[in-house]
Amino acid sequence: MKKKFIYRVLSLAVIITVGASISCKKYLTENPVASVGTGTAFSNVANATESVLGVYAKLSGDQGYGIRLSMYYTVDQDEMIGPPNNASPDGDRRDIARYGATSSNAQLEAPWENLYAGIERANICIKYIPLMSAYTSGSAADQASLKRLYGEALTLRAQFYFELIRNWGDVPAPFIPSADQPTLYLTRTDRDVIYNHILADLLTAESLVPWRSAVTRDERITLGAVKGLRARIALFRGGYSLRNSTSTVTRDADYLTYYKICNSECADLMANRSQHTLTPTFQGLFQNLIDAHTLDLTSYEVLFEVAMGGGSGVADSKLGYYDGPRVNNLGNSSLTATPTYFYAFDPNDLRRDVTIAPYFTNLDGTKVLQKLIGLPSGKFRRDWITNPSISPTSASNYFGINWPILRFSDILLMFAETDNEINNGPSAAAISAFNEVRLRGFGGNATLANTAATPTTYAAFFNAIVNERSFEFGGEGIRKYDLIRWNLLNTMITNTRANLTLMLNKQAPYNNLPQSMYYLNNSQTLVYGNSLYAATPSATPANNTKVAWVSSLTAAYITNVAQLFTPNHGELLPIPLVSLQSNPALTQNPGY
Repeated sequence: MKKKFIYRVLSLAVIITVGASISCKKYLTENPVASVGTGTAFSNVANATESVLGVYAKLSGDQGYGIRLSMYYTVDQDEMIGPPNNASPDGDRRDIARYGATSSNAQLEAPWENLYAGIERANICIKYIPLMSAYTSGSAADQASLKRLYGEALTLRAQFYFELIRNWGDVPAPFIPSADQPTLYLTRTDRDVIYNHILADLLTAESLVPWRSAVTRDERITLGAVKGLRARIALFRGGYSLRNSTSTVTRDADYLTYYKICNSECADLMANRSQHTLTPTFQGLFQNLIDAHTLDLTSYEVLFEVAMGGGSGVADSKLGYYDGPRVNNLGNSSLTATPTYFYAFDPNDLRRDVTIAPYFTNLDGTKVLQKLIGLPSGKFRRDWITNPSISPTSASNYFGINWPILRFSDILLMFAETDNEINNGPSAAAISAFNEVRLRGFGGNATLANTAATPTTYAAFFNAIVNERSFEFGGEGIRKYDLIRWNLLNTMITNTRANLTLMLNKQAPYNNLPQSMYYLNNSQTLVYGNSLYAATPSATPANNTKVAWVSSLTAAYITNVAQLFTPNHGELLPIPLVSLQSNPALTQNPGY
């Protein structure tokens, strides 16, 4: 009788499936779906390349970072929340956002399977590429190409495992093709064992994958991505997590060992600024490069991105559709900023109005201010897409916007954070790295950024890092996992609800905020008619429309934020029911 196994993918003992993933910019391309024997798939560099591109394919699409891994699993926290649960429970994405998911949730099984399918494809490439005769005896060019492919497969497998661990904790961990496994009923492997394995793999990959300047610019992994991912994984290896063995959130006593790995990798990247550095303007990074589908040929701030394209759920993303402001009332705008997050930004911080889009756009391009409780996340916007342009009447869900997994600003802030931990206080280099990120957020104005006041003591600098990472990475799927690795998720959710209650009751520090806002009618740009930081004027400004602002906040809204989160439980998702039923060796996460 045919069995379903833990990741329910086809055993590729004889064939390897090369998936189809066409980038919106046509940089990372592969042939249509085909099934070929491994002898053919790894017979030459071109075929091996197609096979590795098939591994990349599992990053994109609806079951990857096209929507579920990037936007369903990453909320609620103190920055962004998912759509309200008007009919709780829904057995779907709203339950995930509210920390009320069960093992039968409709949005768990397919992404879980997709990640394991990526691991299976990577395992096959990792096994067969080094066995190719050209790997050791081919031309210098062929050897270099195959070593790069091998390093890419190791790196992709590390990313798949990292995503599994941060969502599900200890998971089954096959490191050989399923056809070579003595049994497919695998038990869970301690996450630290997996972390150590993939950290070693990434160190190996560093000797195989070239710097981006040594190869043609495309969306494939280069050395900066390998080193940056190794830094991030080491940081999480040293961080807090919900342990399956104890059902409590803890971290290992030797966490500084891994912070030092992270710090070293970041320092190396910072010493190679010709490879990657910050884009001059924060808005330009998202509007002119990521959303406009334009290659960054100057700063290369995005070290690791998921290539999206093709206009379907197989290989594209819903960035700009599921999140972002609506255009002509098209789109979901399902990720919205908490009012307290909007007001956490300094008024002079230019990142606020990039991270949070306070408007919708009409058919004629005029802007409509939204209520304070309905401000969409803003980094991925269909009205910023210019290459190719998206018609305001287009009902498409897919716009080919790439998902940035890792940016250089994260390298700077990881360096600063780990330096502070290692030295029990920040060095001058850590403060400089922190200030570089902050300074860009304020348009290069050191006075407005107040970089002179950057803390120099351990606790104060850590708190500054916690805040700065929020301002820098809002809406990029990072915050929830940062809070977990700091063991601050419950604290921040509790604080957010408390601060929202203060705002609702017009108490300090929110007592002087406007209950309503005005904005200019028929304007192609959003122009406020009154201050965001003072009481609403009694008279309506000429040619303005009034919108509920703080007055839009309700007790029901506050209750909805991470409504069912429970410490030592909500930090992990439940193992999907289908996989539990298919594998008797698999156990459930704490509390499910």
